[in-house]
Amino acid sequence: MGVLDKFEKGVERVMNNAFARVFRSELKPVELASALRREVDDRAAAVDRDRTVVPNEFTIQLSPDDFAQVEGWGAEPMADEFAANVTEYAASQHYAFVGPVTVTFEERTDLEPGRYQLRSRSTRGNVAPPSAAPSSRHPLVDIDGQRYLLTGPVTVIGRGSEADIVVDDPGVSRKHLEIRITGDGVVATDLGSTNGLYVEGHQVPAATLLDGNSLTIGRTRILFWTGAESDER
Repeated sequence: MGVLDKFEKGVERVMNNAFARVFRSELKPVELASALRREVDDRAAAVDRDRTVVPNEFTIQLSPDDFAQVEGWGAEPMADEFAANVTEYAASQHYAFVGPVTVTFEERTDLEPGRYQLRSRSTRGNVAPPSAAPSSRHPLVDIDGQRYLLTGPVTVIGRGSEADIVVDDPGVSRKHLEIRITGDGVVATDLGSTNGLYVEGHQVPAATLLDGNSLTIGRTRILFWTGAESDER
């Protein structure tokens, strides 16, 4: 099943088959999904031998009529499905993001029904979807099955909304753990949490992480990967 086929299935799942009828004009959701995919290809930029970066923030500008229909049916689940489709396509092409993928809709009064404009940009964040293999510069963490590529020099993990990665665990402090990427390695540091940081079962104030290390905060397990074995081959 192709990426666009999966997108259509996802659309049906999210909107109970209504999304396919959301646009009364000639503009169709699959057309927008294809446009997002082309935008990713057109804006792909090789930053080194093994890393090609693509935009992670997309704005779809619609006519007032089309925008009103999107708002009426629910812009948020539609945008989430588009973002998931872009993320999956980027992974299939081994593209990388520098921040979280977002898709938003915007009204433009000078557009006619069925017409649209697409804008994109790369906006750096501290985490991104794992569309590329992890490396020592951009390691990956797996938190209870949810994976994040660390794209910033410092990533804070905690229960509070101010954390870069928010963990739903009452045993985790609002700002519990910091993961810092340095020239000498990746260092995990306890940020004065209530329940502490455990690396490979040992409570530590800080530790330099190795590929495959297991960290525990509260009841949450974090796996750390750099792909070191792949880098050596």
